[in-house]
Amino acid sequence: MTCLVDQIFPRVGIAMADILERAGCQVEFPEAQTCCGQPAFNSGYRDEARVVAQHFLDTFEGAQYIVTPSGSCAAMVGHHYHDLFPDHHETRVWEFSKFLTDVLKIEDTGAKLDASVTFHDSCHALRELKIRNGPRRLLENVRGLKLVEMDAAEECCGFGGTFSVKFADISGAIARTKIESIERSGAEIVTGLDASCLMQIDGALRRAGSSIRTMHLAEILAAR
Repeated sequence: MTCLVDQIFPRVGIAMADILERAGCQVEFPEAQTCCGQPAFNSGYRDEARVVAQHFLDTFEGAQYIVTPSGSCAAMVGHHYHDLFPDHHETRVWEFSKFLTDVLKIEDTGAKLDASVTFHDSCHALRELKIRNGPRRLLENVRGLKLVEMDAAEECCGFGGTFSVKFADISGAIARTKIESIERSGAEIVTGLDASCLMQIDGALRRAGSSIRTMHLAEILAAR
């Protein structure tokens, strides 16, 4: 689970667990889990990030798979833990949608949602994990859902973790460009793989007075 999902968007984690359990997985939630260490790592605090990362590894020791509804957390553990632990090679961590399509070989979760939906490609998932088509195939198999592409799907939403705090004006400008693209798509809902991106986008939509909603991909795939 990610920090934002655990603390702010628990419904996303519940939706993910529901889908995985219906797919036959035994889902466990270690209560001792905390952050993966990404905020400290991205801010240059490698020693502090290493402490948090070691706790992550200790907490999930013995798990066959570690599934997270976040491309950024999956990229941190899967790609950057070797910067903290040179001998470490973490292969058990999977972003949720990629776990469905590549491990469980599932592209239809039996979901139903009557709405037009556009998909935001989050930076870590797209550029580090190379996730692009899988989530779209999952959405195309949702009954009643019409997938419409925005013209800036692969552009950043402006969040970037601590970037949005340190460079608030730039972050806000990027977000405004993103929501303009979302509005041009004509979609009723914008979805993505990271609650952090959707939180940023939702805030920009609300400030603009838009009626477009945000939903995490897991919420859509669990819809009935």
